[in-house]
Amino acid sequence: MAKANVDPIRPSNGTGTTIRPKEAAFFAGLAKDWWNPKGKMASLHQANPVRLAFIREAVNAHWSLDEAALRPLEGRSALDIGCGAGLVCEPLARLGADVTGVDASAENVAAAAAHAEGSGLDIRYMAGEVGALDIGRFDLVVSLEVVEHVADKRAFLADVAARLASPKDDQGGLLILSTPNRTAASRLLLVGAAEAVGYVPRGTHRWSDFVTPEELEAMLAEVGLEVTHRRGIAWRPGKGLYLSDDESLNYILSARHRD
Repeated sequence: MAKANVDPIRPSNGTGTTIRPKEAAFFAGLAKDWWNPKGKMASLHQANPVRLAFIREAVNAHWSLDEAALRPLEGRSALDIGCGAGLVCEPLARLGADVTGVDASAENVAAAAAHAEGSGLDIRYMAGEVGALDIGRFDLVVSLEVVEHVADKRAFLADVAARLASPKDDQGGLLILSTPNRTAASRLLLVGAAEAVGYVPRGTHRWSDFVTPEELEAMLAEVGLEVTHRRGIAWRPGKGLYLSDDESLNYILSARHRD
Protein backbone atom coordinates (compact mmCIF):
# COMPACT_ATOMS: atom_id res chain seq x y z
CA MET A 1 0.00 0.00 0.00
CA ALA A 2 1.26 3.47 -0.86
CA LYS A 3 1.97 5.67 2.12
CA ALA A 4 1.18 9.37 2.42
CA ASN A 5 3.69 11.40 4.35
CA VAL A 6 4.05 14.64 6.22
CA ASP A 7 7.27 16.46 5.40
CA PRO A 8 9.04 18.78 7.84
CA ILE A 9 8.84 22.49 7.11
CA ARG A 10 11.70 23.66 4.91
CA PRO A 11 12.03 27.45 4.94
CA SER A 12 12.71 29.54 1.86
CA ASN A 13 12.70 33.27 1.23
CA GLY A 14 8.89 33.63 1.21
CA THR A 15 6.96 36.19 3.20
CA GLY A 16 5.58 33.82 5.81
CA THR A 17 3.02 36.40 6.95
CA THR A 18 -0.35 35.36 5.52
CA ILE A 19 -1.58 32.85 8.12
CA ARG A 20 -3.92 34.13 10.81
CA PRO A 21 -3.23 32.05 13.93
CA LYS A 22 -6.87 32.17 15.05
CA GLU A 23 -8.04 30.95 11.63
CA ALA A 24 -5.51 28.10 11.65
CA ALA A 25 -6.57 27.09 15.16
CA PHE A 26 -10.25 27.20 14.19
CA PHE A 27 -9.81 24.80 11.28
CA ALA A 28 -7.38 22.61 13.24
CA GLY A 29 -10.23 21.98 15.64
CA LEU A 30 -12.23 20.47 12.78
CA ALA A 31 -9.50 18.07 11.60
CA LYS A 32 -10.93 14.90 13.15
CA ASP A 33 -14.34 15.48 11.58
CA TRP A 34 -13.14 16.61 8.13
CA TRP A 35 -13.82 13.36 6.29
CA ASN A 36 -17.30 12.83 7.76
CA PRO A 37 -19.70 13.71 4.91
CA LYS A 38 -22.47 14.35 7.44
CA GLY A 39 -20.30 16.18 9.95
CA LYS A 40 -19.25 19.80 10.40
CA MET A 41 -17.54 19.88 6.98
CA ALA A 42 -20.55 18.50 5.09
CA SER A 43 -20.73 21.66 2.98
CA LEU A 44 -17.26 20.95 1.54
CA HIS A 45 -18.24 17.37 0.69
CA GLN A 46 -21.26 18.73 -1.18
CA ALA A 47 -19.15 21.36 -2.98
CA ASN A 48 -16.40 18.95 -3.97
CA PRO A 49 -18.04 17.39 -7.06
CA VAL A 50 -18.85 20.85 -8.40
CA ARG A 51 -15.34 22.16 -7.83
CA LEU A 52 -13.78 19.03 -9.33
CA ALA A 53 -15.98 19.31 -12.42
CA PHE A 54 -14.63 22.82 -13.00
CA ILE A 55 -11.05 21.67 -12.37
CA ARG A 56 -11.42 18.85 -14.89
CA GLU A 57 -12.82 21.22 -17.53
CA ALA A 58 -10.03 23.73 -16.90
CA VAL A 59 -7.31 21.06 -17.04
CA ASN A 60 -8.67 19.69 -20.33
CA ALA A 61 -8.84 23.16 -21.87
CA HIS A 62 -5.41 24.30 -20.63
CA TRP A 63 -3.51 21.27 -21.91
CA SER A 64 -5.88 20.32 -24.78
CA LEU A 65 -6.55 16.89 -23.25
CA ASP A 66 -8.98 14.16 -24.16
CA GLU A 67 -12.18 14.60 -22.15
CA ALA A 68 -12.48 10.82 -21.82
CA ALA A 69 -8.99 10.30 -20.33
CA LEU A 70 -9.16 8.53 -16.98
CA ARG A 71 -5.87 10.01 -15.68
CA PRO A 72 -5.50 13.39 -17.39
CA LEU A 73 -2.95 14.60 -14.85
CA GLU A 74 -0.59 11.65 -15.34
CA GLY A 75 3.00 12.94 -15.31
CA ARG A 76 2.00 16.34 -13.91
CA SER A 77 2.51 17.84 -10.46
CA ALA A 78 -0.28 19.43 -8.41
CA LEU A 79 -0.26 21.59 -5.29
CA ASP A 80 -3.30 22.18 -3.06
CA ILE A 81 -2.77 25.28 -0.89
CA GLY A 82 -5.00 25.24 2.17
CA CYS A 83 -5.68 21.56 1.62
CA GLY A 84 -7.42 20.88 4.93
CA ALA A 85 -7.62 17.13 5.42
CA GLY A 86 -7.18 16.34 1.73
CA LEU A 87 -10.66 16.39 0.17
CA VAL A 88 -9.26 17.72 -3.12
CA CYS A 89 -5.77 16.19 -2.93
CA GLU A 90 -7.10 12.64 -3.11
CA PRO A 91 -9.19 13.10 -6.29
CA LEU A 92 -6.25 14.89 -7.93
CA ALA A 93 -4.03 11.93 -7.10
CA ARG A 94 -6.60 9.56 -8.61
CA LEU A 95 -6.52 11.68 -11.78
CA GLY A 96 -2.82 10.83 -12.01
CA ALA A 97 -1.14 13.89 -10.45
CA ASP A 98 1.90 13.83 -8.17
CA VAL A 99 0.19 15.74 -5.35
CA THR A 100 1.49 17.97 -2.56
CA GLY A 101 -0.90 19.43 0.01
CA VAL A 102 -0.01 22.39 2.22
CA ASP A 103 -2.08 23.65 5.14
CA ALA A 104 -1.57 26.08 8.02
CA SER A 105 -2.70 23.42 10.49
CA ALA A 106 -0.46 20.51 11.46
CA GLU A 107 -3.57 18.72 12.73
CA ASN A 108 -5.17 18.94 9.31
CA VAL A 109 -2.19 17.57 7.41
CA ALA A 110 -1.85 14.73 9.93
CA ALA A 111 -5.51 13.82 9.33
CA ALA A 112 -4.96 14.15 5.56
CA ALA A 113 -1.90 11.89 5.60
CA ALA A 114 -3.66 9.24 7.68
CA HIS A 115 -6.66 9.19 5.35
CA ALA A 116 -4.52 9.04 2.21
CA GLU A 117 -2.50 6.16 3.62
CA GLY A 118 -5.72 4.30 4.40
CA SER A 119 -6.83 4.91 0.82
CA GLY A 120 -3.56 3.65 -0.66
CA LEU A 121 -2.60 7.05 -2.09
CA ASP A 122 0.92 8.48 -2.15
CA ILE A 123 0.46 12.17 -1.32
CA ARG A 124 2.98 14.51 0.28
CA TYR A 125 1.59 16.79 3.00
CA MET A 126 3.29 19.77 4.62
CA ALA A 127 2.23 22.19 7.37
CA GLY A 128 3.09 25.89 7.19
CA GLU A 129 3.06 28.98 4.98
CA VAL A 130 3.25 28.18 1.28
CA GLY A 131 5.60 31.15 0.83
CA ALA A 132 7.97 29.80 3.47
CA LEU A 133 8.30 26.28 2.05
CA ASP A 134 10.99 25.24 -0.43
CA ILE A 135 8.75 23.10 -2.64
CA GLY A 136 9.40 24.38 -6.16
CA ARG A 137 6.84 24.93 -8.90
CA PHE A 138 3.83 22.91 -10.02
CA ASP A 139 1.85 22.32 -13.19
CA LEU A 140 -1.46 22.71 -11.35
CA VAL A 141 -2.07 24.81 -8.25
CA VAL A 142 -5.45 24.85 -6.52
CA SER A 143 -6.54 26.93 -3.53
CA LEU A 144 -10.21 26.55 -2.74
CA GLU A 145 -12.04 28.61 -0.13
CA VAL A 146 -8.74 29.94 1.23
CA VAL A 147 -8.05 33.50 0.07
CA GLU A 148 -10.89 34.83 2.23
CA HIS A 149 -9.11 33.51 5.33
CA VAL A 150 -5.60 34.96 4.83
CA ALA A 151 -4.24 38.07 6.51
CA ASP A 152 -2.61 39.62 3.43
CA LYS A 153 -4.34 38.66 0.20
CA ARG A 154 -1.80 40.30 -2.13
CA ALA A 155 1.15 38.63 -0.40
CA PHE A 156 -0.68 35.30 -0.46
CA LEU A 157 -1.46 35.55 -4.18
CA ALA A 158 2.16 36.47 -4.90
CA ASP A 159 3.20 33.29 -3.08
CA VAL A 160 0.63 31.30 -5.05
CA ALA A 161 1.82 32.71 -8.38
CA ALA A 162 5.40 31.85 -7.47
CA ARG A 163 4.40 28.16 -7.28
CA LEU A 164 3.11 27.99 -10.88
CA ALA A 165 5.29 26.32 -13.49
CA SER A 166 7.03 28.66 -15.91
CA PRO A 167 5.02 29.63 -19.01
CA LYS A 168 7.97 28.42 -21.09
CA ASP A 169 7.11 24.84 -20.23
CA ASP A 170 4.11 23.03 -21.75
CA GLN A 171 1.63 25.94 -21.63
CA GLY A 172 2.84 26.93 -18.16
CA GLY A 173 1.07 26.31 -14.88
CA LEU A 174 -2.68 26.40 -14.29
CA LEU A 175 -4.22 27.99 -11.19
CA ILE A 176 -7.69 27.25 -9.82
CA LEU A 177 -9.16 29.48 -7.08
CA SER A 178 -12.60 29.53 -5.48
CA THR A 179 -13.96 31.90 -2.86
CA PRO A 180 -17.22 33.49 -1.66
CA ASN A 181 -18.29 36.72 -3.32
CA ARG A 182 -18.85 39.82 -1.16
CA THR A 183 -22.50 40.53 -1.85
CA ALA A 184 -25.66 41.14 0.14
CA ALA A 185 -26.77 37.61 -0.77
CA SER A 186 -23.58 36.00 0.57
CA ARG A 187 -23.84 38.00 3.79
CA LEU A 188 -27.40 36.82 4.33
CA LEU A 189 -27.00 33.20 3.24
CA LEU A 190 -23.34 32.12 3.63
CA VAL A 191 -22.68 33.93 6.90
CA GLY A 192 -26.08 34.51 8.50
CA ALA A 193 -28.31 31.61 7.54
CA ALA A 194 -25.66 28.93 6.88
CA GLU A 195 -24.04 29.41 10.28
CA ALA A 196 -27.36 29.80 12.08
CA VAL A 197 -28.64 26.43 10.87
CA GLY A 198 -25.26 24.67 11.21
CA TYR A 199 -24.61 24.19 7.49
CA VAL A 200 -21.12 25.53 8.20
CA PRO A 201 -19.52 25.80 11.66
CA ARG A 202 -20.23 29.09 13.40
CA GLY A 203 -17.31 31.48 12.95
CA THR A 204 -16.18 30.01 9.61
CA HIS A 205 -16.59 33.23 7.66
CA ARG A 206 -16.09 36.96 8.08
CA TRP A 207 -18.09 38.67 5.36
CA SER A 208 -15.76 41.69 5.25
CA ASP A 209 -12.95 39.36 4.10
CA PHE A 210 -14.86 38.12 1.06
CA VAL A 211 -13.45 39.21 -2.30
CA THR A 212 -15.41 40.20 -5.38
CA PRO A 213 -14.45 38.66 -8.75
CA GLU A 214 -13.28 42.04 -10.00
CA GLU A 215 -11.05 42.56 -6.97
CA LEU A 216 -9.56 39.08 -7.26
CA GLU A 217 -8.88 39.43 -10.98
CA ALA A 218 -7.14 42.77 -10.34
CA MET A 219 -4.93 41.26 -7.62
CA LEU A 220 -4.07 38.31 -9.86
CA ALA A 221 -3.09 40.72 -12.61
CA GLU A 222 -0.74 42.44 -10.15
CA VAL A 223 1.18 39.16 -9.75
CA GLY A 224 1.31 38.47 -13.50
CA LEU A 225 -1.69 36.17 -13.93
CA GLU A 226 -4.71 36.42 -16.21
CA VAL A 227 -8.07 34.77 -15.62
CA THR A 228 -9.05 32.34 -18.38
CA HIS A 229 -12.48 31.19 -17.17
CA ARG A 230 -14.86 31.94 -14.30
CA ARG A 231 -18.12 30.38 -13.10
CA GLY A 232 -20.44 30.91 -10.22
CA ILE A 233 -21.26 28.18 -7.71
CA ALA A 234 -24.95 28.53 -6.98
CA TRP A 235 -27.50 26.63 -4.89
CA ARG A 236 -31.10 25.72 -5.65
CA PRO A 237 -33.60 23.62 -3.69
CA GLY A 238 -33.82 20.14 -5.15
CA LYS A 239 -30.60 20.61 -7.10
CA GLY A 240 -28.08 21.62 -4.46
CA LEU A 241 -24.81 23.21 -5.54
CA TYR A 242 -24.02 23.56 -9.25
CA LEU A 243 -21.89 25.56 -11.68
CA SER A 244 -23.79 28.60 -12.87
CA ASP A 245 -23.55 32.08 -14.33
CA ASP A 246 -24.80 33.32 -10.95
CA GLU A 247 -21.76 34.44 -8.94
CA SER A 248 -23.67 36.11 -6.11
CA LEU A 249 -22.71 33.50 -3.50
CA ASN A 250 -19.50 31.86 -4.62
CA TYR A 251 -17.32 31.61 -7.71
CA ILE A 252 -14.42 29.58 -9.07
CA LEU A 253 -11.88 30.60 -11.70
CA SER A 254 -8.87 29.42 -13.63
CA ALA A 255 -5.80 31.58 -14.35
CA ARG A 256 -2.41 31.34 -15.99
CA HIS A 257 0.69 33.45 -16.55
CA ARG A 258 0.05 36.39 -18.87
CA ASP A 259 1.55 36.00 -22.34
